[in-house]
Amino acid sequence: MNHRVVKITEGVEEAVVVAGQSDNSGNGANQLAFPTGVFVDQLDTVYVADTQNHRIMRWPKGATSGSLIAGGHGIGSESNQLYYPSDASLDRYGNLYVTDTLNNRVQKFVVDKSSCRANKKK
Repeated sequence: MNHRVVKITEGVEEAVVVAGQSDNSGNGANQLAFPTGVFVDQLDTVYVADTQNHRIMRWPKGATSGSLIAGGHGIGSESNQLYYPSDASLDRYGNLYVTDTLNNRVQKFVVDKSSCRANKKK
């Protein structure tokens, strides 16, 4: 199983790994566990719903490891916890919306651009 996100460019033979690792799941900053939803912003920063780690990770263009921006505090229903997140998206104001699947909710986070943290619900 490949727990990674790859970028495929038309006309290029090889895909480029932009997040995670081949054949290696985990909860380190350079690892993912069953990534699902992926969003890429206008700066080519990749946001990943890291489903089995119950977190949202962010990889700036060219980064070899990601930063935690939501969840990552174990399974739960508190405002700083996720339970199998499946998708994420940013609005034009920089708010992060996360589909928190097994909590049956969509959470909104205000992304702190200086620290890449978004664990404060607005």
